[in-house]
Amino acid sequence: MERRDFIFKSAYFLLGSVFGLNGFSKAYASGNLQGSCFSGATIALIIDDIGFSCRRAREFLNLNVPLTFSILPRLKLSYDLALEIHERGHEIMLHQPMEPIDPTIDPGPGALYVGYEEDRIAEIMEGNIFGLPYITGVNNHMGSKFTESRNKIKEFLGIIKETGFFFVDSLTTTRSRAYQTAKRLQIGTARRNIFLDNRQEESAVLYQLSHLKAIAGKHGCAIGIGHPFPETARAIGRFAEDLEGSGISLVHASDLICPT
Repeated sequence: MERRDFIFKSAYFLLGSVFGLNGFSKAYASGNLQGSCFSGATIALIIDDIGFSCRRAREFLNLNVPLTFSILPRLKLSYDLALEIHERGHEIMLHQPMEPIDPTIDPGPGALYVGYEEDRIAEIMEGNIFGLPYITGVNNHMGSKFTESRNKIKEFLGIIKETGFFFVDSLTTTRSRAYQTAKRLQIGTARRNIFLDNRQEESAVLYQLSHLKAIAGKHGCAIGIGHPFPETARAIGRFAEDLEGSGISLVHASDLICPT
């Protein structure tokens, strides 16, 4: 058995036993995907960069609207926040750090680089996945260089396919090969439409959310990615109130992933 196969077959057994997930998160994720049914347009909001602050994460948890929290691996608070977020009924993703184009920027612990061999990528992913209970999907943190590499993104997504997770391309570069590669590998996938808070002002985030709403109205669904800023939390709270009666629903990211 190849080392990577051993790693992830062991992961299924271990995490299924510890957390009662029945075949890791695959069964949970598949159940979500196949059971989703909404009468109108849908919007999924992913909150990236979770793991640095409990207070910032709770600002979003206290909104009491469906959100998907993407947690960075190997941070002091990552594991406990995963437990709390799951307990509050929200969806959790692994926010997988990847190499950016700018070599002076550090993507953080547990990152993947284009110079890594496939076995090292598998080993890093093993550690990242073991450290976060209840994850059902993955999106990239940074990764403008890594997601442009045809070979490396294929190796990474091969691992994601084995876990049964879905993948959302954060589209940190217009030349990303991740979304199309995931489709070719028949992995449940989607891609980000809008970043909500490149400008950390509540009015700017509200403008981006209104743009996201227009995309969802035109195409039936849309995905926005925000970050744990107070301005973003306040804007999402106001946006969620305005959506009431609009026929547009806030959903988890997995609800916008087509089962393969």
